[in-house]
Amino acid sequence: MFYTPPVVNTPRTISSEIERARDRLNLFARRPVRLEKEERLEFIRRRDMEHQARMLYKHDWLQEPIPQLQPTYGDVATEYALKEAHIPDPTSLILVDEADRLRMASLEQVRAIFDEGQLGLILIGMPGLEKRLARYPQFYSRIGFVHEFRPLGTTEIRQLLEQRWTPTDVNLPVQPWAEDAVAAIIRITGGNFRLLNRLLTQMERILEINSLQQVTKAVVEAARESLVIGQS
Repeated sequence: MFYTPPVVNTPRTISSEIERARDRLNLFARRPVRLEKEERLEFIRRRDMEHQARMLYKHDWLQEPIPQLQPTYGDVATEYALKEAHIPDPTSLILVDEADRLRMASLEQVRAIFDEGQLGLILIGMPGLEKRLARYPQFYSRIGFVHEFRPLGTTEIRQLLEQRWTPTDVNLPVQPWAEDAVAAIIRITGGNFRLLNRLLTQMERILEINSLQQVTKAVVEAARESLVIGQS
């Protein structure tokens, strides 16, 4: 479950929003069973109605009770209630982005959620987050490890581009692109993944506006000029 806390937050806000998100995951996990249950129950309901209609004219009501078909509506409902009860909590990992926004009380609420359930917790924040957490021994003692995400290297950016990676809903011409265009992308982004995301998105707009079919250095430079990214 991926969660971004609001800028202004309280422990109650954190608790309720994470609980709602986990409830949605639970609904998704149970949905196949519930759909199957609805189909089975609808079949049982129609079967019983047809059976009762036949018995209305053929059954001797004075001599014997109307026979009940198996399984009953209640049997099927109970069966699927047990199936739902045995579906485990699908939330195994909570990722909290912008963890810098959390004050101590909110961090304690996150820690309480972590302590209560058998799940993992990842806090994502800007450099310096580790030092801040280190001031709270009760929380810091639960941190398993710290990983620093460094800028992408030249080889890694080339691999992303060669694998035709693009931001969501961004469509760019198929590789190979001009070598000077790839070099310009690497130079402009400097390994910053978020900046790479923005640059590729803007490149798509430049291509569309100018009805171009190829990624060139000129397209990359035009995309850069329309972004506020500083000097490169």
